[in-house]
Amino acid sequence: MYNVSGTNNYLKRLKIYAFIFMWYQSILETIGNTPLIRLNSITKDIKPTLLAKVEYFNPGHSVKDRIGLKMLEDAEKEGLIKPGGTIIEGTSGNTGMGLALAAIIKGYRCVFTTTDKQSMEKVNILRAMGAEVKICPTNVEPDDPRSYYSVAKRLSEEIPNSWYPNQYDNLSNYQAHYETTGPELWEQTDGKITHFVAGMGTGGTITGTAKYLKEKNPDIKIIGVDSVGSVYKSYFKTGVFDKSQIGPYLTEGIGEDIIPANVDFSYVDEVVQCPDKEAFVTTRALARQEGLFVGGSCGAAAWGAIDYIKNAKLDENSVVVVLLPDSGTRYVSKIYNDEWMIRNGFMDQRNFPTAQEVISKKPVSRTFLSANHTDLLDDVIKMMHEKGISQVPVRDDAGEFVGSVHEKLILSQLMEDPNMRTKPVSDIMADPLPVIDRKSGVDQITGLLNSGNAAVIVKLDDSEFEIITRSDIIQSIANSAN
Repeated sequence: MYNVSGTNNYLKRLKIYAFIFMWYQSILETIGNTPLIRLNSITKDIKPTLLAKVEYFNPGHSVKDRIGLKMLEDAEKEGLIKPGGTIIEGTSGNTGMGLALAAIIKGYRCVFTTTDKQSMEKVNILRAMGAEVKICPTNVEPDDPRSYYSVAKRLSEEIPNSWYPNQYDNLSNYQAHYETTGPELWEQTDGKITHFVAGMGTGGTITGTAKYLKEKNPDIKIIGVDSVGSVYKSYFKTGVFDKSQIGPYLTEGIGEDIIPANVDFSYVDEVVQCPDKEAFVTTRALARQEGLFVGGSCGAAAWGAIDYIKNAKLDENSVVVVLLPDSGTRYVSKIYNDEWMIRNGFMDQRNFPTAQEVISKKPVSRTFLSANHTDLLDDVIKMMHEKGISQVPVRDDAGEFVGSVHEKLILSQLMEDPNMRTKPVSDIMADPLPVIDRKSGVDQITGLLNSGNAAVIVKLDDSEFEIITRSDIIQSIANSAN
C-alpha cells in the first residue's frame, strides 16, 4: 500500500535539508523576486483584480535596491569607479539605500545629497549604513548651486576617485527594471497582466518595466502616477516643459521639476496626478486595511490605480498591477504621525479637550507641589509618599523649573546606590517637565507624554501651575464620553 504519510515526512525532510544547505553569498543576492499581493479591502468599489508588487521585501526595503546594484555593477564594468572609490549621488533616500548596500559589500564609500523635504528616517537610515548625508534646500531651481543635484555634481568633481551615478540620466536605471521587474510581473501573472501602474520619479521603474511588458504584449496599458506640483502630467499631455506647473508638494520619491533621460513617455498611455492628501490617506488605508506598511508614494500609486480604473471603467477581466516602491518605516514621523497629518491639513482636527478642561475634571484638586534643587532625595520621597504623587518638578532658588524626579528614576538610582537618599535631589534629577499653556489640547499633551515625559506642567497664570499625567487625561476623556 502507498504510504502517503511516510512520503510527506520524507518530502518535509528534503525541504529542511534544502533550507539548511542553501545560502546567499551576500545580501545583494536577495534583491528582486518580490511578491505580488492582491488588494482586497481598498478595492471594494472596483471590478478588476488589483495586485500590488510589494517592493519593501527587498533587503533595503525599496525598489531602488534594484537600480543601486545595477548602476554600480555597470560602472565597475566600464571602469568608472576604482576599488576604494566614493559613490556620490543625489537621492530622496531610497536609491541611496540601494547604493549603500552595494557599497558595503563591494568596499566603497558613500556621500549622498538629499532635500530638506525628505523624512529624517531616511537620512538616519543612510547614516546608519555608513553614508555621509548632506541636506540641501528643496525650493530652489535644479541648476541652483544649492540644489541637491548641483551639490552632488560639485562633490563628484572635487573628490578623487569618485563616481556620480546620476540615477536620473543613467540608463542602467531603466535597464534594471527591464531585466528584473518586467520579467517578474510577466511570470507572476502568467502573462495575464493588462495594466501596469507606477509612480514616476526618475522614470526608471515605469520605463524599464513598460518596455519589457509591451514587448511581450503591446496591448498592456501603462499608467504613470505623478504629484500635483510636478511637470510630468503637463509635459505628457502637451510635450512642453511648463515651469508654471511646478509647485511645492510633500509626497516623496515621485514627481519632478526636470525631465530625466530615464523618462520615455512613448511607453506611457496615461498619467494620473495625485494630490498629497489623497496619497497619504491611501497610504494609511493600505496599512490599516491591507496590512501593507508602505510609504507615501505607494499610497499615491494605489490611489492613482483606483482612480484610473474608475475613470476607464475597467471590468472584471482586467488584471492591474500597481508597484508599491518602499516601506512605511521611512515615514513614521510624518505620514503615520497624527499631529503631522493634522498640522498639514491631511486629517481633521479632533475636538480634544484643553488642558484647562482636563484639570477641571480631576476628581481631587491637589496643591501644586515641587521640590527645591537642594532638597534631600529622602525628603522628596517622603513628600511623594504622603501626598500620593508619582513625580515632582524641581525648581532652583529663583523658582525656575530646572529638573524633575519620578518613581521610576528614583527606584533605578536607589537600586544602584541606596545612599542616594541622603544627597540633594539635583544629583539625580532628570530634565524638567514641559510647561504648556492651559489652552493646549490633549493631542499636544499626549504627544509630549509619548515622547518620554512622565507628566506636563500647565501654566494657569504667572504664579499658578498644575500638573497633568496620563491618568488625568484618561479620566477626562472617559468622563467626556459618558
